[in-house]
Amino acid sequence: MPSKNIVYVHPEKCTGCRSCEMACAVAHSKSKNLYEAIFEKPTPKPRLKVVAVDFFNVPMRCQHCDEAPCLDACPTGAISKTEEGFVLLNQNSCIGCLMCVMVCPFGHPRYEPEYRSVLKCGFCVERVREGKEPACVEACPTGALEYGPQEEILDEIKRDKAEKFISGMKVKGLVYTTPVPEKEKSLLTELKKSYSEIGWY
Repeated sequence: MPSKNIVYVHPEKCTGCRSCEMACAVAHSKSKNLYEAIFEKPTPKPRLKVVAVDFFNVPMRCQHCDEAPCLDACPTGAISKTEEGFVLLNQNSCIGCLMCVMVCPFGHPRYEPEYRSVLKCGFCVERVREGKEPACVEACPTGALEYGPQEEILDEIKRDKAEKFISGMKVKGLVYTTPVPEKEKSLLTELKKSYSEIGWY
């Protein structure tokens, strides 16, 4: 069975530029063009949101769960799952009961009065089927959003963690390591901390 495609979030790389939000909104517009989309009604809305937490910005999006609680909670069948594992919403069948909003552990679906419907990430299923990346991933300038097969991404992360763990000389049959610090300092955290001490007046 082929590995499921996922979008992995690297919060330490996110600068909060919100390019992903803009790209998502344009991808869900009628014109698919930024300069025309801003005049459309209803206003194109992003299906993900960058949330500021402490010193980090976290792009929060639908996780397209294997056992999606929103799918089970929807009373009208407006939410369905594709053969690829993407959890999709049919806005025409949505009655705005907010059951999906209440059961989502990530707080993702949200009701938009202008649409009279709940909106949620559809994983850019049309783009993905054409061999493209989701719009948010393509737009991210720092690589904070990574798209690909789940196993490949997780193996890459394991290798990265292993490289940070191993240090010193490697001798035949012996590997020297140093203890992993409890909390690794982030360059982004240190930069924000430095600027927070400056008075802008």
